Amino acid sequence: MKLTHHKIDRVDVAALEGRLTAAEAGGARQDLARLIETGDARLVLDLSELTFCDSSGLSVLISGLKAARAKGGEVVLAGPTPPVRALIELTRLHQVFAIYDDAASAAAGLG
Repeated sequence: MKLTHHKIDRVDVAALEGRLTAAEAGGARQDLARLIETGDARLVLDLSELTFCDSSGLSVLISGLKAARAKGGEVVLAGPTPPVRALIELTRLHQVFAIYDDAASAAAGLG
């Protein structure tokens, strides 16, 4: 899994690429925690290039959300691929996360 970071206006965007599984979860969790801690806790997770996610990957998303909310911020999801979106809906996390079609609209929603 590859994580890249950029900003849209003053909103942090973390783009996740590849597979987010138990093997990558620890590193991804640390990377997201660092982004939230050093930013203003408004984070878009761009999932448009995430091809696979398992339950460990979902726990990374949830821990990011908890960390951001503890700092008074929010995490939203952008452009999940069909298999990832299916998992999010199966686990009912679409009721927890706001989901946008793309990172730009997600950043505008947080702006």
